[in-house]
Amino acid sequence: MKGPCRVVVVGGGVTGLMLATLLAKSPQSAALEITVLDAASRPVFSADDEVALRVSAISTGTAALFDSVGAWEYTAATRVSPYSSMRVWDESDTPDSSGALQFGADEFAIEQLGFIVENVLLQDVLLYQLDRTDAVLKFDSPLRALRRKARCYDVELQSGETLTADLIVGADGARSFVRSAAGIEAREWPYEQTAFVTHLRPEKPHEATAWQRFLRDGPLGILPLNDGRVSVVWSTTPARAQEALAASDDELGASLGDASDYVLGRLDVAGPRGAFPLCARHATQYVLPNLALIGDAAHAIHPLAGQGANLGLQDAAELAARITEALEEGLHPGDRPVLRRYERARKGANATMLHFMTGLNSLFATDSKLVGELRSVGMRAFNRSGPIRERAVKVALGVG
Repeated sequence: MKGPCRVVVVGGGVTGLMLATLLAKSPQSAALEITVLDAASRPVFSADDEVALRVSAISTGTAALFDSVGAWEYTAATRVSPYSSMRVWDESDTPDSSGALQFGADEFAIEQLGFIVENVLLQDVLLYQLDRTDAVLKFDSPLRALRRKARCYDVELQSGETLTADLIVGADGARSFVRSAAGIEAREWPYEQTAFVTHLRPEKPHEATAWQRFLRDGPLGILPLNDGRVSVVWSTTPARAQEALAASDDELGASLGDASDYVLGRLDVAGPRGAFPLCARHATQYVLPNLALIGDAAHAIHPLAGQGANLGLQDAAELAARITEALEEGLHPGDRPVLRRYERARKGANATMLHFMTGLNSLFATDSKLVGELRSVGMRAFNRSGPIRERAVKVALGVG
């Protein structure tokens, strides 16, 4: 193509910023003009601030992706919470039983299974990298319209400014403006659950362990923080989530203590609270000519396994690789055959994970005694499955 390829990434979250950083640092960066747009203000992180409520479980493989763009060393030195073990159990069982799933980093000859990291820190380290490139960052820049033209899009901002994109990438979240404006439909599977989140200070040390207890109303995830606290993600009924938001600190601590079967002893509320409805979502298409969707704009899954951020970042890595490959081959990165390479690589994998998480959540949410017994048998069998168990865990860690 004549002149540089104008790539406009809509969405300044972790996924969009990772794509922009990968492209800005790619061997073909000189052939690209990269612009990042976001409706919100530029995120600001300070190590002196309180730990943010929104955190993500970052796999070992995803940490390597950040390292590849020079963004992990500072992250790790600033405020991350590595976890080296994981325990998953059913409410009818105990975390130490033969039916509970237990994983340790030493089992896979790695230092840790993953890291709990604040989203705003991940944004901050990627923005630091982008500030040292030729990429243009435009925050406080909501979109007004997209208009398809011959082999490009006009991107009109609410300010009246118009940009031209040879490739526009929607990384703008579950309610993606880009997806809607392009006329791409998304199938939805409501979970009829709401995720309640907060930070707690446990009576017992968390031992760098991620805990998850499956309850009839939905799973309770307990994630370790580096200051000894834990971050809780409780997927429960909308009514119970509202009760948790309105409860006193003592009431909430007691409720979450019961829900966790006091695996970490008494729990004291030690942070803000939030809640958001849960819904699986999958775009019917990831790409059109000159347009691609990544991250939550393309798919959203249940948070029970903490894979949402990792899947989005894998999208970013795959799309960046295909764009770079196209430029090396003298192809237009916005052409649909090029973008289809990305879609073929990611859509099936994301759909598999989406439906697996949906099925797993349903499996544990049933009151059927027969299903409960089969579930216990299955968990014990999985623990003894050897290569199958190892392969499944490595996929989740992003190292297999």
